Amino acid sequence: MNKTSSQKQNISIVCPVFNEEETIPLYYERFKKALSCLNDRYSTELTFVNNCSTDNTLAAIKSLQTKDPTIQYITLTRNFGYQSSVLCGINFATGQAIVVNDVDCEDPPELIPKFVEKWEEGYDIIYGKRGKRPEYMGLTLCRKLFYRLTKAIADNDFILDMAEFSLFTQRVRDEVIRTKTSFPFIRNELAYVGFRKFGIDYDREPRITGKGNYKGVAGMFRMIKFAVAGILTASTFPLRLIFYLAIPLLLSNFAAIFAYFITPENMHLHLIYTINTMFLITAVTFLSTYMARVYKNGIERPIFIVDWENTLLNPRIKD
Repeated sequence: MNKTSSQKQNISIVCPVFNEEETIPLYYERFKKALSCLNDRYSTELTFVNNCSTDNTLAAIKSLQTKDPTIQYITLTRNFGYQSSVLCGINFATGQAIVVNDVDCEDPPELIPKFVEKWEEGYDIIYGKRGKRPEYMGLTLCRKLFYRLTKAIADNDFILDMAEFSLFTQRVRDEVIRTKTSFPFIRNELAYVGFRKFGIDYDREPRITGKGNYKGVAGMFRMIKFAVAGILTASTFPLRLIFYLAIPLLLSNFAAIFAYFITPENMHLHLIYTINTMFLITAVTFLSTYMARVYKNGIERPIFIVDWENTLLNPRIKD
């Protein structure tokens, strides 16, 4: 027997967008078809988080919303970045289950019903495990290297090839948003909080239209910045590495001093100076990078700011 609308559980779908005016209508069509099989059991709310787009993204969302009142949208006052927009969206999500899905359909919305099946089986976090990607092999290898390096040095659990494309419960969301940091790394937080997890393998698809925000030199710079910030969030290993290197270096310095007093003519002090200088440069680099993160966390600036004049949410959410 089908549940009435008032009895249905709600699933919130969070879609961060930046300059995606052409993509949004195409995504919406696939989204509606993909989730049509859930309509008899669940209600859905689709929330676009507009990261202060400079094109007609907001107009495209408003156009859809006039036809589908279940669509909501949040506009940020500036581009706070992808991770912050995801965190904003899940903060305001009201569903018993929350899904994060990018609008470019590289992470296919057709996978969401499979996520829901595993949620019904009792899993708290269901995530997509990315396989093949429609990109250059070198870039794919760099990504895999980043994830495996991060897992190797992470202070806590880190799930390989996990994406933000996932479904998680309200109680998981509540734990994730408790972490206060200037750079939220959602997939790391999902791994950290524990709970029952299940990964679903899939291959990423090409964008349905347009050009991604991680293309070209600027895109590469964004990816490097993301990788560094992600490691800072997931691991303190670079700080511990200073200690690990300092012990043998200190012992070698004592040995060099002792040898210098015995046979000074055989000592190459310039080599010792060079090694010590390299160590100091490395140590200062790591320390200053982490200190910058500590400073940003300490001043406690908001991770995102909502432009309420260009936002449409359930009134009780805003209050």
